[in-house]
Amino acid sequence: MLSAVGLGCNNFGMKLDQQASAEVIGAALDAGITHLDTAEMYGEGRSEEYIGAALGARRDEVVIATKFLPRPKDEPYTPGALRKRILEACEGSLRRLRTDRIDLYYQHYPDAEAPVDEALETLDELVRQGKVLHVASSNVNAEQIATAANVSAERSLVRFCGTQIEWNLLSRDVERSTVPAERENGLGVVPYFPLASGMLTGKYRRGSEFPAGSRFDAMSFFADRFVNDESFARVEALTAFAEERGRSILELPVAWLAAQDGVASVITGATTPDQVRANAAASWTLTSADLAALR
Repeated sequence: MLSAVGLGCNNFGMKLDQQASAEVIGAALDAGITHLDTAEMYGEGRSEEYIGAALGARRDEVVIATKFLPRPKDEPYTPGALRKRILEACEGSLRRLRTDRIDLYYQHYPDAEAPVDEALETLDELVRQGKVLHVASSNVNAEQIATAANVSAERSLVRFCGTQIEWNLLSRDVERSTVPAERENGLGVVPYFPLASGMLTGKYRRGSEFPAGSRFDAMSFFADRFVNDESFARVEALTAFAEERGRSILELPVAWLAAQDGVASVITGATTPDQVRANAAASWTLTSADLAALR
């Protein structure tokens, strides 16, 4: 079981040091967020380390989701190479997280060369050993979702129980085929980047400089994706939609995702306890009329 709002831990070990990360995790637990989402690549392993150190005796209060990286791009595929990568990654994550099991283990990106059979066989082994409880996929398309489901069924292997995808009110291409494939195969949908890297917070204004220290100010990649006339027009319309209903634009992105069929938990990042509390306190339940208007 996942809390409806999950804590994205990608800032740990990059933007936040160990103490600041611990404060964010503590605020999340106190606010009822029990779903912590990390990956071995976040902060080059420091995110997992900080989570393990911060949880201590509260480990059993949370669902820890982490992800393993694919094989190095310059490493040619040979049978067994992906299996070796997964086993090494799992042991490393268990050690850094200071735990005896991973609650939800994601394949962060599909392997372009290795058959999905090899990943599922290895994950099945880890589940049988008790080192992993549930497995999931991430950043996959509809065809890859269907293939994995078929292989699991045909070979009686552990099946992916969910898929993590980028999905928000500005990035909706996944609604064409990926989300329907998840629903068809009974997978829980776990959206990340619900705020479109901050574009859906309303803090970026048309024709204005980016706030100092903001993601767009620090990372041009994200600014290049979202800073355009179409995005600003959508944000302005969504802001008006929220204000007409006595709400803030900040409340809308998570509420909209949470209302979508099949969504299990929405990953929200935070760099301060106040942000965590604001994310957890979001309680806007959209009506069918609201959803129709947004659609």
